[in-house]
Amino acid sequence: MISIGIGEIQKNISIFKNITEALQIVDKRKKEVLAIVYPVKQKSVVKNLSGKYKNRIQKNDLSLEEIKEISIMKTMKEKYGLSS
Repeated sequence: MISIGIGEIQKNISIFKNITEALQIVDKRKKEVLAIVYPVKQKSVVKNLSGKYKNRIQKNDLSLEEIKEISIMKTMKEKYGLSS
């Protein structure tokens, strides 16, 4: 969260145009928070979090239950040598 004073807003009102994260407006004399401004359009953080591994993930249409069942069967095969 970015903290700015009232004077900074008066000097440069275009701060509000390009904010990408929450903005905290502070009265520096009284040392109290006057307002918190959130951006209307938030950028997705998924691409930033996935990093270099984003292209390695296989996309599929399986449900969570089907994925769990497949992983359990593979684990059982490895552990106990079972065949399906």
